[in-house]
Amino acid sequence: MTATEMREYDAVIVGASLAGCAAATLLARDGARVALVEKQPDPRAFKKICTHFIQASAKPTLRRLDLLDPILEAGAVSYVGRLRTRWGWMEPPPDRAEPSLTLRRMVLDPIVRDAAAATPGVELLLGRTAVAVQRDGDAFGGVTVRDRDGEETTLRGRLVVAADGRDSRLAALAGLEGKTLPHGRICYAAYYEGPMPEGAPNTSAWNTDPQFALAAPTDGGLILYGVMPTKDRLPEFKRDPEEAMVSMIASMPDPPPIREAKRVAPVSGKLEMPNRLRGPVAPGLALIGDAALASDPLFGIGCGWAFQSAEWLADAVAPALRGEEPLQRGLRRYRRRHRSELRGHCLLIHSYATGRRFNLAERTLYSAAARDDGVAEAVDVLYTRRRKPGRVLVRALPRAVAVNARHNFPRTGRGELRPDRGAASAPRSPRGSPPSG
Repeated sequence: MTATEMREYDAVIVGASLAGCAAATLLARDGARVALVEKQPDPRAFKKICTHFIQASAKPTLRRLDLLDPILEAGAVSYVGRLRTRWGWMEPPPDRAEPSLTLRRMVLDPIVRDAAAATPGVELLLGRTAVAVQRDGDAFGGVTVRDRDGEETTLRGRLVVAADGRDSRLAALAGLEGKTLPHGRICYAAYYEGPMPEGAPNTSAWNTDPQFALAAPTDGGLILYGVMPTKDRLPEFKRDPEEAMVSMIASMPDPPPIREAKRVAPVSGKLEMPNRLRGPVAPGLALIGDAALASDPLFGIGCGWAFQSAEWLADAVAPALRGEEPLQRGLRRYRRRHRSELRGHCLLIHSYATGRRFNLAERTLYSAAARDDGVAEAVDVLYTRRRKPGRVLVRALPRAVAVNARHNFPRTGRGELRPDRGAASAPRSPRGSPPSG
């Protein structure tokens, strides 16, 4: 089928979810004419399977987009993460923690899409599927889309943006294969209502090395309960997903009251969650959000990186779309920023995604974080992606070693060091006070 119409824009963005809508909003605010293409015809459509965490690192982007207040008004829960390991609870001091956000995608996605559609310069094209990419010489220069009636339109643009998720159709059409890295876990989750977990509204997670469970209070008074067990446990989950999930959560140390809660939505699961990496740029083309980088959902970074990568792209290419420099210069600037911000985090995340046990550095950090607020704060800064890993670990690891040394070899009344092997696994009680007894 041939194209029946052609339209001209400064940027054509395929995918009107978090990343695509954020990029469209920022580019249009800078004067660009933007086509925002979405395959779903329903403007209230949303991503069905997602942890829907927005890590604290993305809050400045939300403020810039004027989305933070609407998200909070819609019922988003501000939370600080709590992690239970075999050494006890790891929780940063409240006065030194920057809360993250959780809001169900059925609420979040329409807010973000409505904001983009209301931005002058953005044309939201619903119910269109990308079927081909267009080239101007060696560079990409447009996208052909098809509507539900089979009519095709070619959307020309100086910049083409893939924002259509980890299975990006646009990236495939452009021949950008990227890399796929293994993932050694499965995932099951569902919404419940009932008694709140201890520590609410904060999110609680359990990592029993290597099994992982989650209890996350969210909007509407609901709790997202989820597990990410290693793949060797798949048979028990295939037999009875809900019972396997409930049993796993209830078996955690200091478990939440999931058996007293009522499930209010189906149990959803994913058996394959590979890490996917693609180069974030090609001539005339940029990838943002999961299209560029889809990492282990255990760490809840997808939503935050969607907003942030959209902002990095918009800032990088704005001068080019204003005619002040070649587009490839802006795309190179975006590639450098994307790699600089995310490479270190990805090295850590993709290593742990295999389902392996804690390594020495992780054991050192987690054990010390259950004993020392300073180390707990550093781990929180790392997990909310507010600083690059190198900057955090260069200070946190030496402190963790010192904390563990003091714990394992306390001084006697005569100033001598005494091994304290029995206390090594004693959990810290909530808020960092020493265990009783």
